[in-house]
Amino acid sequence: AMATLDAAAVTTYVNGVWDASIVPALAEYIKIPNISPLFDREWRENGLIDKAVQLMVDWVHAQNVAGLTLTVERLEGRTPLIFIEVAATFDNAPTVLMYGHMDKQPPFTGWLEGLGPYTPVIRDGKLYGRGGADDGYAVFSAISAINALKQQGVAHPRCVIIIEACEESGSPDLPFYVTHLKERIGSPTLIICLDSGAGDYSRMWLTTSLRGIAVGDLTAEIISEGVHSGDASGIVPDTFRIIRQVLSRLENPETGEILPPQFTVPIPPARLQQVENTVAFMGDEVWNKFPWLPGTRAVHADNVTLALNRTWRAQLAITGADGLPDLVKAGNVLRPRTAVKLSLRLPPTLPKEVALPALQSVLEKDPPYGAKVTFKGEKASAGWNSPEFAPWLNTVAEEACQTYFGKSLAFQGEGGSIPFMGMLGDLYPKAQFVITGVLGPASNAHGPNEFLHIEYAKKITCCVSHILAGTKTVA
Repeated sequence: AMATLDAAAVTTYVNGVWDASIVPALAEYIKIPNISPLFDREWRENGLIDKAVQLMVDWVHAQNVAGLTLTVERLEGRTPLIFIEVAATFDNAPTVLMYGHMDKQPPFTGWLEGLGPYTPVIRDGKLYGRGGADDGYAVFSAISAINALKQQGVAHPRCVIIIEACEESGSPDLPFYVTHLKERIGSPTLIICLDSGAGDYSRMWLTTSLRGIAVGDLTAEIISEGVHSGDASGIVPDTFRIIRQVLSRLENPETGEILPPQFTVPIPPARLQQVENTVAFMGDEVWNKFPWLPGTRAVHADNVTLALNRTWRAQLAITGADGLPDLVKAGNVLRPRTAVKLSLRLPPTLPKEVALPALQSVLEKDPPYGAKVTFKGEKASAGWNSPEFAPWLNTVAEEACQTYFGKSLAFQGEGGSIPFMGMLGDLYPKAQFVITGVLGPASNAHGPNEFLHIEYAKKITCCVSHILAGTKTVA
């Protein structure tokens, strides 16, 4: 018979491997500027993604996990993918698919003194640098969770680990790999995703939904070249104002509400209840985790409304602009064009196929002053809504959280997107999902001063180990 799980031994092993091996490896990984292909057109030539892949591959091999096979898959013209399989320790075992990514968001500006995107620094138990928490730690955590069980001779299911290299670009290569690897993946009973968020650092958080996203460029053009603003203003409409007018069709400028009905979905009653439960103990943490300036406030006074805005409603951010000179170079010119990048988060259950055509028709029809208004869609990714938790999973996940955190599990929707989850939900409709991660308050993935909370990551690794040990053969 296989041993039963000794939680104290799991903690000792996981803490040891994080301190001695994972933190140093992650520090080396942080130094590599392996930016996602969407933001680094030269990724093939500069070899940075390959360098990060190699670092992870070398580390995995050094762990000597019994029954592990690893390949780096390279489909023509696509980013590489790390595919790991760890054989089950018993017959007719279920398969658990574990997922993470190793590509990074661009560096962004505003890093604090002494910190930087590619300068790993540990302060107050946090490892700072781009990609440590989103999502470099995933492969290290997954392998250590499995090895913690092996150290004790505890039974575990068959584990498949997929680490992709284009998540931050919307995972365009993944569908091709999943098709290519379908036989080798098998049919997972449980999917564990290690790329999500946490409402605080005192318990494990399971993600119950993710928003989709639609991204594209909106451009307004009115004249063929810039002209003297004193001469033309009042006759030639300013393209910035045209952009404002057109955006007001999409978004209420007073409230931020997205207006066209095709971007709204009904919120399931169970999700509404969950939001109310979570907000009841989170309180103002819903909004006060952000770096507000003195005297500023959130878009609404009610925390439940804010939580639903963040998870179940479409919301717009303008993430870039073109046709506007830097302030120091801005002369008195009425400019010929203004362009802005739209990042529209979509409700979890909205079909992604709807988004870009709907945006195009709303923004391009009947342009003010007959201006040349164009919307060029860049990408649309689907959101995801969790299937109901099977009783066995609820039990084992709650047990894991109580064991390693001494608290109950918490559930929340995430405002961000993990394109692969929607894909997996369609592919494996019977699978259960544990979507968790280390992106808690202030961890600031995508922005400056991103950090990995080391102690929290250790405990999440222990919880994953516990869940693997408890994954039953489910028909």
